[in-house]
Amino acid sequence: MSLRVRLTLLYTSLVGGILLLFGIVVYQLVSINLVDQIDDLLARTASDLVDSMRLNAVGELDMELAPDLELATNVYVQLWERNTGLRFASASISHLREPLDPLDQLPAEPVYRATKVGETDLRVLSVPLSLGNRLVGTLQVGASLAIVEATQRTLLTVLAIGTVASMGLAAMAVSLTTYQALSSLERVTNVALQITRADDLSRRIPYQGPPEDEIGQLIQAFNQTLGRLENLFNAQRRFVADVGHELRTPLTVIKGNVNLMRRLGCGDEESLGSIDSEVDRLTRMIGDLLLLARVESGKLPLDTQIVEMDTLVLEVLQQTSVLAEDRLQVQLGEIDQVLVCGDRDRLKQVLLNLVENAIKYTPEGGEVVVDLGKSENQARIVISDTGPGIPAEDLPHIFERFYRAEKSRTRTKDGKGFGLGLSIAYWIVRNHDGQIEVQSEIGEGTTFSVWLPLAEGEADCQPEV
Repeated sequence: MSLRVRLTLLYTSLVGGILLLFGIVVYQLVSINLVDQIDDLLARTASDLVDSMRLNAVGELDMELAPDLELATNVYVQLWERNTGLRFASASISHLREPLDPLDQLPAEPVYRATKVGETDLRVLSVPLSLGNRLVGTLQVGASLAIVEATQRTLLTVLAIGTVASMGLAAMAVSLTTYQALSSLERVTNVALQITRADDLSRRIPYQGPPEDEIGQLIQAFNQTLGRLENLFNAQRRFVADVGHELRTPLTVIKGNVNLMRRLGCGDEESLGSIDSEVDRLTRMIGDLLLLARVESGKLPLDTQIVEMDTLVLEVLQQTSVLAEDRLQVQLGEIDQVLVCGDRDRLKQVLLNLVENAIKYTPEGGEVVVDLGKSENQARIVISDTGPGIPAEDLPHIFERFYRAEKSRTRTKDGKGFGLGLSIAYWIVRNHDGQIEVQSEIGEGTTFSVWLPLAEGEADCQPEV
């Protein structure tokens, strides 16, 4: 059963139930009101008749209707004396010798009862008549319930027809409304099936309704999911292509050197050195890929401890100054005593990668400056260079795997550039609850800023329980 049918049945049943309860209440109220009106008529008639009663000369009850007392056509009167029986009956029931309501069941107080005389339903008021403390007779005034029953039947018919008609209209309205609302979901299903069949993640679901309603929010979330999936699949394709490209070059070199040695019949030192270099290069790339996979999956173990960042920065500058040689200057700018909570080896890996990149892409005669300081509750490490800069269109992508800006795509002589270092640095900083930023302009150099939370003592590095 479809959702549309289930919703239609649910709301139609709900409307029907409400109308049924409403009809029962209305039916009961109307019935009570009609009976109350008859009871009022019987009480007024009985009061007027009691006033017209008297005792005759022999002490018997006698009743003379006053000229101004007119009985309604559907009102019947009987006067029963305790000793002599029926003393008076209205003309319409003069032939009836039975009481309207059995006299042996009457209490000593006036009482209303519903009785049946022949085929006629009556409402009867029985009023006991006393002389002193002695019960001398009973006055019974009855009225036909035919009008009440006819009104009840008419009302019941009207309520039944109204309920059925209302349920039908409700079913039509709900069916139309749910059709309009669920048509968007049907489009979502169709587009999703088309995407599955065609493998086209660039498709998006159109929606003409208000974007803030539930359907609009669902479609917006679905389109955002499609966008993210498209980016992930594109990144995966690019990753596979880049890995293939990176692996092809060293494998080609290795295969060429092996073939050369086979032709020569011996292994010369230059070929063996080239093979050894390419194998080391492959080993480094595979290690970086495995490390990046662990970092991105959140399974990178961190040896958390208090790290003196000023000491770490000095170590990195000492190691990287060898790379600069006399080609450029690597300088220490402002430095402050800074403590952070993290993995010392991983943080050193980040700084080494950033400083080595700065040295690698800074031309001869330039300089690389490293600054360390505090800003509120964060440590800030800044690595700036006077290199050629990074184009604005490349800045949003430099932390992606295997991405290299056009001017830096030429691999350096040592063959260490895979386009993985910045991506690894980005994820290591993120796993330390920090941030890494980059600012660059063509011809003005590049500045990387690393932000890390400050630590005040050993207690800040304790793992949460």
